[in-house]
Amino acid sequence: MSLTDSQKWLILTGVALFGLLLYVLAPVLTPFLVAAALAYLGDPLVDKLEARRLSRSVAVVLVFSGLIIVLFMIIAFLVPLLQQELAAFIRKLPSYIDWLQGTALPWIKAQLSLDAPSLNLDSLKQAIREQWQSVGNIAAGVMGSVSRSGLALVGWLANLVLIPVLTFYLLRDWDVMLARIRELIPRRYESTTVRLARDCDEVLGAFMHGQLLVMLSLGTVYAAGLWLVGLEMALLIGMLAGLVSFVPYLGFILGMLVAGIAAAIQFQDVIHLFYILLVFGAGQMLESFLLTPYLLGDRIGMHPVAVIFAVMAGGQLFGFVGILLALPVAAVIMVLLRHAHERYVQSELYADAVESERDG
Repeated sequence: MSLTDSQKWLILTGVALFGLLLYVLAPVLTPFLVAAALAYLGDPLVDKLEARRLSRSVAVVLVFSGLIIVLFMIIAFLVPLLQQELAAFIRKLPSYIDWLQGTALPWIKAQLSLDAPSLNLDSLKQAIREQWQSVGNIAAGVMGSVSRSGLALVGWLANLVLIPVLTFYLLRDWDVMLARIRELIPRRYESTTVRLARDCDEVLGAFMHGQLLVMLSLGTVYAAGLWLVGLEMALLIGMLAGLVSFVPYLGFILGMLVAGIAAAIQFQDVIHLFYILLVFGAGQMLESFLLTPYLLGDRIGMHPVAVIFAVMAGGQLFGFVGILLALPVAAVIMVLLRHAHERYVQSELYADAVESERDG
């Protein structure tokens, strides 16, 4: 049964009000969205433990404890290493600028036959030498900036405490909340809504679980390969390339570009550039032929341009909250568009158009 005009306007008004509410509450939604994402990731594990005749509470405690342990292990292992590499990079920035000013730029001007004026970067090098210690210590810098405002410190601590608390309660009551939402759906739309919700869950599950595993796997592969090459900032560049790989080919291009520049400055030869190309080529082949087909398949199917637009639009409209919501919302919209296309193909309007083409 089709919707009446008043029902359509009611739905549009509800969507508009929801968008306005999201815009107004964006500054306080971050811990709730992070907790909801963690609960969504953990719910399948809880369901599997329940199938083994464990109670929901016991299963939630086990999964929640596992999430906390993994999170702390990642923080304890990666953050100090990344901080050391970033501090080392900042310390060496003056030498990198010397290489750029004395080697790279003259070579580029000679190859392109340019008669451009020389750049004097001495003031920039001096500023870096004076400030690198304060910039290099990430933890001290963050805590120093936060502690300048008592309100900001309270908000930061509140989010830090809220996320695990919210995750635990959302994980415990996840199935109950879904059941309550299903009860609110009008009966005549229930079957269609449930089917769309399952399609959305399949796409979101593929993205949330599969894409995260692909990103972490690629980051590990890139970091290990660059470490074997001998690159000083292997972990930093490898993880950066892995994290941005949710946009197809962006991690490969950005990582190879940054690693190539770092290798040219560090080694100043061609053979290491070839090694860098091998590392990222192997990672790209691993992603294309193993990771993406095995972990993702063709369940997402979002075009790279759509991914880039979704992230940029979400950040522009709602800031960091918009970035968190961009790809999940885009995946849901994609499912709804597929459903709309199916309805259109089955409609009389499409059938009339096909018949008129045949008659013509």
